[in-house]
Amino acid sequence: MKSMRKKQILILLIALCMSMAQSDFAPYFYDNGAGSSNGNMALFSISEDTSIGTHVYTLNGSDPEGEPVTYGMTFDKGSKEYFSVEPKSGNVTLIQTLDREVQDEIIAFVTITDGRNKVVENVRVFITDANDEKPEFLNLPLIVDVPEDKASGSSIYRVQAVDRDLGSGGSVSYYLQSMPSTKFTIDGHSGVLRIRSGESLDYELSRTHFVTVVAKDGGGKYHGKYQVMTSTAIITINVLDTQDSPPVFVGTPYFGFVYEVSVPGSEIFTVFAKDGDQNNPNAMHYSILSGSDGFFSINSSSGCISLTSFPVQLRNELYELKVKAAEVGPDGFSDYSVTTVTIRVVDLNNHPPTFYGENGQQNRFELTMYEHPPEGEILRGLKITVNDSDQGANAKFRLLLVGPSRVLRVVPQTVLNEAQVTIIVENSTAIDYEKYQFLTFKLLAVEIDTPERFSATADIVINLLDTNDNIPKFSSEFYIARIPENSPGGSNVVSVTATDPDSGLWGAVKYSIYGSGADLFLIHPTSGIIYTQPWASLDAEVKSKYNFYVKAEDTEGKYSLAEVFVTVLDQNDHPPEFNQNFLERTMIIGAPVKIEAVDEDAEEPNNLIEYSIMKADPDNIFDINTSTGEIKLKPYIKSMEIVQNITKQKDCRWSVVVQARDRGSPSFSTTAVVKIDITEANRLKGPMAAFLMQSRDNPMKALGLAISIITVMVLVTVMISTIIYFRNTKSNRITPARRIIRKRPKDQRSWTFRPWFGRSDQSFGKFFTDDETSGNHSSLRAKPPAPSAPVLPPPPPVHSRPSERLRSVPTVSGSMASRNTSRSSSWKTNGSGISSALVSELKMRIEQKINEANQGYYY
Repeated sequence: MKSMRKKQILILLIALCMSMAQSDFAPYFYDNGAGSSNGNMALFSISEDTSIGTHVYTLNGSDPEGEPVTYGMTFDKGSKEYFSVEPKSGNVTLIQTLDREVQDEIIAFVTITDGRNKVVENVRVFITDANDEKPEFLNLPLIVDVPEDKASGSSIYRVQAVDRDLGSGGSVSYYLQSMPSTKFTIDGHSGVLRIRSGESLDYELSRTHFVTVVAKDGGGKYHGKYQVMTSTAIITINVLDTQDSPPVFVGTPYFGFVYEVSVPGSEIFTVFAKDGDQNNPNAMHYSILSGSDGFFSINSSSGCISLTSFPVQLRNELYELKVKAAEVGPDGFSDYSVTTVTIRVVDLNNHPPTFYGENGQQNRFELTMYEHPPEGEILRGLKITVNDSDQGANAKFRLLLVGPSRVLRVVPQTVLNEAQVTIIVENSTAIDYEKYQFLTFKLLAVEIDTPERFSATADIVINLLDTNDNIPKFSSEFYIARIPENSPGGSNVVSVTATDPDSGLWGAVKYSIYGSGADLFLIHPTSGIIYTQPWASLDAEVKSKYNFYVKAEDTEGKYSLAEVFVTVLDQNDHPPEFNQNFLERTMIIGAPVKIEAVDEDAEEPNNLIEYSIMKADPDNIFDINTSTGEIKLKPYIKSMEIVQNITKQKDCRWSVVVQARDRGSPSFSTTAVVKIDITEANRLKGPMAAFLMQSRDNPMKALGLAISIITVMVLVTVMISTIIYFRNTKSNRITPARRIIRKRPKDQRSWTFRPWFGRSDQSFGKFFTDDETSGNHSSLRAKPPAPSAPVLPPPPPVHSRPSERLRSVPTVSGSMASRNTSRSSSWKTNGSGISSALVSELKMRIEQKINEANQGYYY
């Protein structure tokens, strides 16, 4: 039995375990309570100033079986979704802006699931306040009506503002923006606006006041920072009028007039007063307090003052009436004001101003005077009197002078009854005879204070006499003239004009000229025509520019100057000229020969020359540059063989007739015969040959060079011979001690002389032995090139027939040979045997080199 029970219990345990293995429990949230940042969001609160995208909470829960869980959040349908949840981590992020004043809590459904079971919990998220609301004024706009007699310190309005924030951020206090002359104050807590103590309102001074009130909250945090928010509003205070001001007279001061034609009952003046309080003004009652002497009365309602007697009965000329204006209110008379009305008894204005001259009433005055009188001078020839027969204000008038502005002025300008009129010069320059022969003005007298404004006019005519106040003036400061050269004497050059606006003889102008450039010119004294001297000959090549001064003078010696510039125009009056009519040139094949003509004309194109070949022998062999005058062979002539084939003889001297023509109109031309010796550039080599070829046109240059070379060579030879002589003399001297006999070497060295016109890097006067120039011995010196023959100068020009053969020109080598020969003979007579051999060897080598060069040149 016990074993059976044990088996049953075992089977029961096994079944229980199997049933437990098959069960699955739902996941659950941790409930961490208020203030927690993770769990199931129970009692979670968030500030309304939290920024969008902020991580605000972490949903946290677990599954009993240890399965992974995911989280979610949903909201009621139609409500705004404020949060989003990351399913795996449970991080809750704010995605909408919060506003506690609009919604102070959020209802959401948070979920947790393990994939099979899902748990949903309803949570309420509370939104806490931040100080993000400004105080808001109620009952806008703020307008207050206050009677002007409101007592000082009285309350006139209560300002109300609310702040929807909670706590200190929702409390509101008030203050007024500072104003220099404010009449009001406000209670900071209640917002009651009062009239400041000691201040009062006055409708007549200011009817409206504007006060700026500031509502300030208690401050609070917003986005982590403490801030205080304010709002402003403008209170418009309208001041209401009350009966507290006396009447005010309008249009004071008051003046009235009694005229000689007035009758009793005539209205003199009407006064007008109005209540100083504009709200429900009272009616006025007028009365005369004093000053009328029984001659004047006033209408109590209209304020009209009337005359009660005839003017002849008035004893005074001036009356001052004291007039009272009193307010008529419900209780009778109240406030009043008093003013003064001045009444003047005046004459009737029935006489206009009148002008008088020496012979009675006159309306035209005439005067003759010279122009430009001194400024401030009185025109004494005008005797004018003005008069008005009325009395008092009727006889007061103003004098005006109408005409050219600011030329004359009249004194006096204001007249009472009568005055002597004086006219004074104000602008002397404007009184100019050359502008006006006479001046006309209107003298005007106009009453000032009368309603009729009577007036009178008189004409003033001033006839001007001329004076010599102007100098002659040229039409231009300078004159430019051009005249061809070779113009005959007496030719017109230019006409100058000067005018003098003065009249008569003062306006006559006389001309003259002077200056360093005026010697060849004359001027007509009255017409101003400038012409050349009868004997003058103008040549642009001698002088092409002249300038001088011309003078215009009137009869009293007043003058002005102008400058005249004369250009002599070049004429083509010179033909081109060659330096000789027969020219000789040496031409190297491939190089041009230049000829040049000169035209003595001063300007282009008269002095521009064009060259051309008129005739050539042989023909069609040469080309010429028309501008430069360079003559060169045709391009196909490249060697002496071609030249000799053309001439069929060895004569290489050709002739060319060249014409030089200028570009003037008419054009002039000149011809010249050019004899050209043709030679070839490579027949002579070396610098000396080139030099002689270049010097053919200047044989004296080549001759001078040859003489210089020979002189240097002679001096060097003498110096060497002297040294050798003294050396041999010393060596052959017999002394008591011993005698030295020197054996001549077997190999006799020969000396080679290098002329100065050889290579440019060698110096004149150096000698080298044959061993030094031989290729069998090693040496640091390079082998010098063979000397070249100097270039021969061209033959001197001779006027011979073409068939005559040119004479041979003495060469430099021939001259050098003769001098060396004579100097060497003197060495033979004076020197020893060794020096004679040296000189003979040197002479022989030099003559050999020079002869070879000469033979190459003449080949």
